[in-house]
Amino acid sequence: MKTFTEAQLVARLKKRDEKAFGYFVREYQGQVYRVVFRMLGNAAEAEEISQEVFITVFKSIDRFRGDSKLSTWLYRVAVNHSKNRIKYLARRAQSAKREFDEFTEAQTLDSASMRTSGQPPRPDEMAQARQSETMIQRALAGLEPEHRELIIFRDIEGMTYQEIGTITGLIEGTVKSRLHRARLELRKCVVRLQRGGGRG
Repeated sequence: MKTFTEAQLVARLKKRDEKAFGYFVREYQGQVYRVVFRMLGNAAEAEEISQEVFITVFKSIDRFRGDSKLSTWLYRVAVNHSKNRIKYLARRAQSAKREFDEFTEAQTLDSASMRTSGQPPRPDEMAQARQSETMIQRALAGLEPEHRELIIFRDIEGMTYQEIGTITGLIEGTVKSRLHRARLELRKCVVRLQRGGGRG
């Protein structure tokens, strides 16, 4: 399979090269879907919005000047699309559906496999990891989108404060202070869910 440097990829995308676009989608679709799903908490919505993200990038790639990494710009587009979708759903008073099973099972298999160094995960490990994953996702859904994105980028995706600042447009000190508040809110949401037996 042909690979590209980032500069080559951007140049080919700006020429509307379909092969380069296919490579771009294959390289980043997992990360984009993961972020969008975490933001929206709905598998069907995440699938649709992820596709829209790549279409937007393909159409607007000429505006990418290389001031940041291509992936950083892509994440910014993904978060903006997610926030717009959240607003759209809120205006129509649609409660977010929580379709976690298929996604969390895949995530559970990955994480459990890593913990056991390639050994098949035990059923009890899978069940516990799935339960924890679902709890975190439901707690995330209780946060404001601005707090949600910080938790996703820092604590789930493992980005640096600088990368998060580039995506969000916030200075590093603001990222840190907002992330602190976001973590406190997330903890409160988890406690509420645990006490309430599930629904928050």
